[in-house]
Amino acid sequence: GSDAGLRRAAIKPGLREIHLCKDERGKTGLKLKNVDQGIFVQLVKANSPAALVGLRFGDQVLQLDGESCAGWSSGKARKALKKASPEKIVMVVRDRPFQRTVTMHKDSTGHVGFVVKKGQIVSLAKDGSAARNGLLTHHYVCEVNGQNVIGL
Repeated sequence: GSDAGLRRAAIKPGLREIHLCKDERGKTGLKLKNVDQGIFVQLVKANSPAALVGLRFGDQVLQLDGESCAGWSSGKARKALKKASPEKIVMVVRDRPFQRTVTMHKDSTGHVGFVVKKGQIVSLAKDGSAARNGLLTHHYVCEVNGQNVIGL
């Protein structure tokens, strides 16, 4: 039998196919990173082609131009983007599979109980609102009260 059907993305809830192009300098404005055998969006530059098609930090790239990205290194993903057509790069993306929204409350001293460095949670107060809501060290904070805080 033909395996063409296996390579074609089955678009399911939470998955979307996007068509990305490169700017006049040949850039997408996208940085990809391997995390646990998957390829994830690490950075989206403001007003870049990647931003304009709605890619966001934490999105998982499942396919790039019909090829599965599972097991790719960060370098392989970077090379695949670089050699892709400037007019149309077809990607299948899962929207932030590990995203969670939590509501926290400040304690009497005005703290919610975690410390962030470079967007990553580096420590938690033992009985703070953050710990009670299931936040963990090494997690990244993407938004606070609806405002993007990536890169701040």
